[in-house]
Amino acid sequence: MSGFARSAVSYAMPLAALAVAIAVRASGLSVDQGSINMRILVGAISSAIMFITIFVVLDHAESVARRVGEPYGTLVLTIAVTAIEVSIIVSMMLHGENNPTLARESVFSTVMITSTGVVGVCLTFGGWRHRTQAIVRQGTSAYLAVLIALTVMTLVLPTYTQATGPGTFSAAQLGFVSVLSVLLYAGFLFAQTVRHRDDFIEGQAHGVSTRAAPHESILAGVLLLVVGLIGIVMLAEQVAASIEDALVAYQVTQSDAIVGALIAGLVLMPESVSAVRAALNNELQRGLNVAMGSACATIGLTIPVVAAASLLTGRGLTLGIPATDTVLLVLALFISSVSFSNERTTFLTGMVHLVVFFTYVFLIFVP
Repeated sequence: MSGFARSAVSYAMPLAALAVAIAVRASGLSVDQGSINMRILVGAISSAIMFITIFVVLDHAESVARRVGEPYGTLVLTIAVTAIEVSIIVSMMLHGENNPTLARESVFSTVMITSTGVVGVCLTFGGWRHRTQAIVRQGTSAYLAVLIALTVMTLVLPTYTQATGPGTFSAAQLGFVSVLSVLLYAGFLFAQTVRHRDDFIEGQAHGVSTRAAPHESILAGVLLLVVGLIGIVMLAEQVAASIEDALVAYQVTQSDAIVGALIAGLVLMPESVSAVRAALNNELQRGLNVAMGSACATIGLTIPVVAAASLLTGRGLTLGIPATDTVLLVLALFISSVSFSNERTTFLTGMVHLVVFFTYVFLIFVP
């Protein structure tokens, strides 16, 4: 694609996504109106537009990130991705019948994909190209500490509480854990951007340009980023409805694990490309910041939003993961702790993560 065409798409898609979302709502083809075939068709078109817009929006986010520098740039990417994922999960939660485990599966999938899949690819290909790569142990340790605390509190603890049934929190417990998640993530952001900023930016390759493309100002990048996110959030309702309607129409038994993995994979794909690209450019710490930051933000921000939606609407929410997923989660976190216990990584380190990732994918279809 030529530079002019790429620039035209980058400016047009956020506006197009917002325009299509508004047009669909104004036309009367909302998620609960029209024939099921028409709703599926509208949802398919919305999915295609949203998919392209996600890439374009994150391209703008990366452009802004390059201008503001690290670690603020990584935060821009992380917040953008989390906003997209939250909108899709909440839309699917509120559409149709109550689906109490969807949020759990999506969050669990995000943690597994980032901590084993994305990190594994970064370490494997980065290590293969550069033999060894340096990381900042203080920064990765901070990510892991926050991630371990958040995952155990929100995905493992509900299975063992006694106030309600297995896998669920009472209203008081859900509110308490949600507040703690937000506070912990806020504390992590303060450490990352203010108090211990150097722990997350050292060890990156020198000589890599940190400027955005000259054709786009930071103001234009921010505006297009915001417009694109609004469009994606509005389209997410149509996409969520079309997925469930298609499963019902074609008599496919819905599997929350598969749907959760699809949501996480779709949302994380552009950011995963950014992380792998950074690793190949010998900016491994930046790649890890993107990958691990997504996992932390997903739990620290998504769980509280989903919990609030559950409490306000009265829809049940099951967060506790089953025994098999618990084993995989503990294994992924333990391997991450070992992998980042020193300041250098190799391709072998990445292969270990990928083995766990492939096991996770296999068990989705053959539990």
